[in-house]
This record gives sequence, structure tokens and C-alpha cells, in this order.
Amino acid sequence: MTEISSPHMTNPRILVLGVQPGTPPFRIVEIDGQVVGEAKAVTDVLMAAAAFGITVHDLDDPDVVRWVGGDKFTWTVR
Repeated sequence: MTEISSPHMTNPRILVLGVQPGTPPFRIVEIDGQVVGEAKAVTDVLMAAAAFGITVHDLDDPDVVRWVGGDKFTWTVR
């Protein structure tokens, strides 16, 4: 049998944490395990990635970006 019993878990270089209250609300962005800044929109995530030489072709690819507490459309506190 070639399948393993545990699901495939990735460690993407970009981690976008849950929405934090603020004016406007923001999400903390980590790249390679280091906090690199705040994102107030998805474009801020893309700019942070570009600053570290990461080209993002698909924001829904879990091998590239991990969204915690929502997805790329979640920018307000629930």
C-alpha cells in the first residue's frame, strides 16, 4: 500500500493570522516564521510576499499561503 495514514500537511512560507480589532481591522503576516507586518487587505499580503522574493500565483494554494481564522476574503472581526 502506498498511501499513508495521516493527511498531507504543508508548511507554507506565508502565514496570515486571524483578524485583529483595529481601525481598520488587520491581520498579522508571517513569512518563514517571522512576523513581517500587518495586512489590511489581500494586496498587503501580496506586497509582503514580493518583498521577500515570493511570487504568489494562487492565494488558495495551501502549499503557498496558510490562512488562519478565515480566508482571503475575511478582513473584519466576526
